[in-house]
Amino acid sequence: MNLGKKICETRKLKGYTQEELAELSKVNLRTIQRIENSNNVPRGKTLDLICDVLQLDKTDLQNVDKSAQNNRIGALLINGIFLIILNFAITLSIVFLTAPLEATINSKFGAVLLSFFIPFSIFYYTQKMKATERIFKFGVGWVIYLVTILYAQGFRGACATGFTTWIFSCILIYFGVLFYGKVLFKSEK
Repeated sequence: MNLGKKICETRKLKGYTQEELAELSKVNLRTIQRIENSNNVPRGKTLDLICDVLQLDKTDLQNVDKSAQNNRIGALLINGIFLIILNFAITLSIVFLTAPLEATINSKFGAVLLSFFIPFSIFYYTQKMKATERIFKFGVGWVIYLVTILYAQGFRGACATGFTTWIFSCILIYFGVLFYGKVLFKSEK
């Protein structure tokens, strides 16, 4: 629970309307509305005035806000770890199908299909996300792979490996679908 929700909840428990709270605390009604909608965070004198009317302890309210912030940081950390694991799983699954020199045409074709359908599925579930954000979140594994192969084999070796194993084609398809997904997938509104 965040600070605005706690203030709103306490106000309702005390039986005050937003207008009454604004009048009693001598805080602008619009400010009260913004605080309760979590658009503003009250500080200093405003927080003191609201706490006096609602008979709340200022430090308890600040602790509520800090715990909400800690929950957001934890969620970001877990999402970041998940994205890293997902990126490596996608990259390694396609590389596994194409990289061995004895890979058959069937496995290479399977990798091309995967490099189309995986980003297509990602796009389907992240349509509201901007294309650049989608590429940043779901393309990091490929960037790390390319940097690693360039470092390990040099430019000429990486190009030779990339073109003979079809990995470059898969990477182009993958990024193309992630970026231009709206062209491929027209949703009805």
